[in-house]
Amino acid sequence: MTERDVMLNELAQGLRPMSQGIEWFDALGPDEQSETLRFLSHHCIQARAVAEDGSESIHRAGLRPTHTPAVLITRGRIDQQLGKIASLTPLDERRKAFRLLIAIFAIADGRRRERFCSGGCGHWWHRLSATDRARSLRQDEIS
Repeated sequence: MTERDVMLNELAQGLRPMSQGIEWFDALGPDEQSETLRFLSHHCIQARAVAEDGSESIHRAGLRPTHTPAVLITRGRIDQQLGKIASLTPLDERRKAFRLLIAIFAIADGRRRERFCSGGCGHWWHRLSATDRARSLRQDEIS
């Protein structure tokens, strides 16, 4: 488990505000941002995102339907579109892509938790809690 893994899962689960996620994302270099977007799109696929998640994710991400990532998510096969979104290069488009991919991940992973993990599971990211996050933040302050 890396800092990136924890951050993305906490954002998707609503354990961290998106403003903190954007600040974290903006602090990454361009290569790290691209890698994070690719990693996040892969998480969306693993969480079984479906095309029908597009409209809700646009709404949750606070994007207009005319923003490039929003247009992409509503057209074509979801796995291909996630890859295109993750490949956007202008900084303002990457920020929008980040918000959208977090929203898609949140929707798909929430559905997965309900259907397959409600009775318990071995996924470490489904055991994150605000208490764990507070403990890790305190440890970061000490370091």
